[in-house]
Formats: sequence, C-alpha cells, structure tokens
Amino acid sequence: MSQPTPLVHMTGISISFPGVKALDNVNFRLFPGEVHTLMGENGAGKSTLIKALTGVYRIDDGEITVEGAPIRFHGTADAQAAGISTVYQEVNLCTNLSIGENVMLGHEVRRGGSINWKATHAAARVHLTALGLGHLNPRAPLSSLSIAMQQLVAISRSMVTETKVLILDEPTSSLDAAEVDRLFTVIRQLRDQGVAILFVSHFLDQVYAISDRLTVLRNGALVGEWLTADLPRTELISHMIGQDLDTLRTLDRAAARQHAEGGASPIYQAKGLTKQGTIDPVDLTLYPGEVVGFAGLLGSGRTELARLVYGADKPDRGEITMGGGPVTIHSPAQALSKKIAFSSENRRDEGIIKDLSVRENLILAVQAQRGWAKPLGRKETDTIVSTYLTQLKVRPPDPDRPISQLSGGNQQKVLLGRWLATHPDILILDEPTRGIDIGAKAEIQERVIALAGQGVSVVFISSELEEVVRLSDRIVVLKDHKKIAEFVNDESVSAESIVTTIARDGEHDSKTNGDRGDHGEEVRDA
Repeated sequence: MSQPTPLVHMTGISISFPGVKALDNVNFRLFPGEVHTLMGENGAGKSTLIKALTGVYRIDDGEITVEGAPIRFHGTADAQAAGISTVYQEVNLCTNLSIGENVMLGHEVRRGGSINWKATHAAARVHLTALGLGHLNPRAPLSSLSIAMQQLVAISRSMVTETKVLILDEPTSSLDAAEVDRLFTVIRQLRDQGVAILFVSHFLDQVYAISDRLTVLRNGALVGEWLTADLPRTELISHMIGQDLDTLRTLDRAAARQHAEGGASPIYQAKGLTKQGTIDPVDLTLYPGEVVGFAGLLGSGRTELARLVYGADKPDRGEITMGGGPVTIHSPAQALSKKIAFSSENRRDEGIIKDLSVRENLILAVQAQRGWAKPLGRKETDTIVSTYLTQLKVRPPDPDRPISQLSGGNQQKVLLGRWLATHPDILILDEPTRGIDIGAKAEIQERVIALAGQGVSVVFISSELEEVVRLSDRIVVLKDHKKIAEFVNDESVSAESIVTTIARDGEHDSKTNGDRGDHGEEVRDA
C-alpha cells in the first residue's frame, strides 16, 4: 500500500539570524489524519520550524508545499489562508468576552453590515458541539472556564475556518491528568476527521500516548523521522541529546570527589521542598566541594528546583537547613545573604544587560549584595573586573566594551564571573554551556571542577547528559516535575543508564548509600 501524499512538505528549510543558523537544510513532512510530534531540546529549532510553517519567519532557503502546491508565506495571514492554525501554550483568548465571542472572533455572523449576535452564538454552539463541548453556554464569560477548557475553546476557534493543519504548542503544560485526557479525546477526534496535527510537548508519556509519528531536531538540523511505535523511548532520548561531547578534554574530578568524600557536614539540606504546579516535594542535600548534577529532559523540573533553592520562586512548603539551623529563603536577596548564587539558563532575558558594558555587568551581583546605597569604589571595581576577565579568559578582555558585542561563550563567562565575585558557598549553574563553542564549553567545565576543588558546592544543570555525567559527583534525576532517582556517580553510571531510568518512569532497584544515606537513593542497575 503506497503512502499518502504529505499534506505539508517542507524541504531543505534554512533560516539564519545574526550569528546563528537556526535551521540548516531541514526536511519535515506532515500527513493528513495523523498526530505528528516535533521533538528536541531547547535550541533544537522546533519553534523556528513552527514559525516558518505559520508565516512568522520567512525562510532563507528551501520550499514549503501544502497539498502538493508550492507556497511562500509572507505573514501569518497567508498561513491561515492555507488552512494552518496554531494554538499556543499561553491561551490567546479574550477573557473579557463570552465563550461564543471568542470562538467566532473575526468570523462573526453579519447581517445588514452589523453583527447578528444571536446567530453568532448559535454558530459558536455548532462549533463547540463538533468538539464535544456542546454543554458549554456560548454566552457564558470565558473567564468562568478553567485553563484546560479555555484550551479546548481555543482549538474550537481554530476550527471555525477550514483548518487542515492544527499546531498545538505545549498545550498540556498547565493541565492535570484528567484535563489532558479530555484534550487527547478532542485531538483524536480531529485526527480521525483528517486534520493533520503537529503536537509539541516535552512530556514523553503524552508523546507516546497521542503521537503517530515523530520528527527529531538537534542544533537546528534534522536527526530523523520515525513512526512512534517503532522508536523506543531510550533511542528517542539519545537522538534528542546527541553525543557531541567527545571532542571535549578529559576532566579530572578527583579533587572534587576528595572534598565530597571527606565526611564534611551538609552545607544545605531541604526536605519536602515544593511549589504547587512547579515541582513535587523533593529532598535535596548539598555538600561542600561537590558537583551535583540535575539531569532530565526539558520540562522535567530541573530549573524549577534550582529556582526554589535560590528563592527566585517562593516554595509552598518545605524545610531548609543551613549551618545546623533552619533558614528561610524566599527571595534571591535572602539567598545571596546565605552565599547562594544562581546563574539563569535564560542568558538573554535574565542574565546579561545588553546595554551595559562588560564591567557593569560583571559587578552587578556584588553591588546588589552590598546594597545600592554603598557603590563600589573604582579601585575595588577594577580589581574584581581584572581578576575575572583574566581567570575566565574573556575575549576580548575589554571591560568597557558593550557586552552585547561579545560572543555567547564570552557573555557566559562574564555571567559566571559575576557570581564568582560574590564568593558563593553554593553556585547554581543552569545550562552554563548551552549555545557556546566547544572551546568555551571546556573552559567553563574546567572552572566548575576547579571551584569544587576549592570547596564550593556546585549545582550543575545541563540538557547534555554526557556533560552532567562527566562533571558530577552525584546526579539528581527529574522527570515530569518530580525527583525520580539519585545516583552516586561511579563507573556504573552513564548517560545511557540515566536515559533508561527516565524512559522507564523512574522505576528502579535501589539501595541506600551506607556512607551517605541522606543523599537519597543510589541506583546501581539503571
């Protein structure tokens, strides 16, 4: 039996931005009557590909065909005219309007040049009923619905036009299990009606529950396309994370391990730390001179846990102990006072201030720690800047250059220097090597090991599991916003063993670490 013609066929798609090639010769096919999931870690190119398909971005090279006909999108209106609709993670509806007004927005029934609201709400009811939402009152305010139901209303609105392709971008991120089931019922119904559905999610269980086909991107390039049933989870994860760290120099963790195994008391302990909708209750212990890796796929809860430790998000519950006594950390200022520093994964929005110089960016944390009423003197500023530009090999070593003119790797070094200047006892690094070249990556990794050797407790978060394994003394594994395992890193631990643990839902045999039982579970056979 021959395969049907793709409804959408993207061939050789390339898109570049200043300094980066976001997509490089990517092919993508979407067939009618299928749910197709686009997979890849942050920076893989998923969003760029979607924006090319929806007319947000113009492609530099390649061709897009819809129902076999080449088409060039000059804006989102062109994509919508071609039958391509999108429902985003953040519901793009008007909560001050009724359900029916939202469904029919832009497509109201008009008679004699004015809107016939009775007919408009009647039409809305028809579209809602078609998706099994006939119980909703079109005249009720949208604000009366849960986020999950609003998501379904957004899908109903997208189906008012003759939609051939429905793109669902992280539609389940704010839904509970029952709400996800309801959404999936609607998705399957649309699929059975012949709609091609592009589903983007970081929840593996959901991907395997709803998807017919998978396409994996990595670093802006196509890795491959598979039928979901033919691709085991472990292989999917391996395709997503890649194996691109072989060119890095071998790092010696002996110094850090010596500190970690020296019987030191914990520098930080959290029990039952949680924030509803963000991370399930988790226990976490940090020791001086130790690198603790947070491993998991995008959306697993790595960053969310780090933000709770730092106080960037306020926990709902949990007990934190430092220095032998209870402490409260509900803000970054409180964290800094306890000598906890956090370098965000969002370098552009939460890291560098692009309009400031390298010097001004580098001293920000020290100035905040001291208080804005006590500005740093020129001599002290020069000492801090010179020290970290030299130690971290920032290029060019020009403190007065706008930081926006530095490469991504050198910007990352400046951010690292910013937090090192506070002399932290605990340093949390969230994706410190993402998007930088191999040389800069190796230098930052070596610095992490050196810091642990000096007694700093380092929390290291990376999407690249090989990197986590290479650097960490202990590894906390997260999935679906909960901690599912904890490894003491030795020769039995590898990226593959972590992948296996994640893929099999965290089910594992474990034994308590006799030397450090409060570290949690030590997984030996994953």
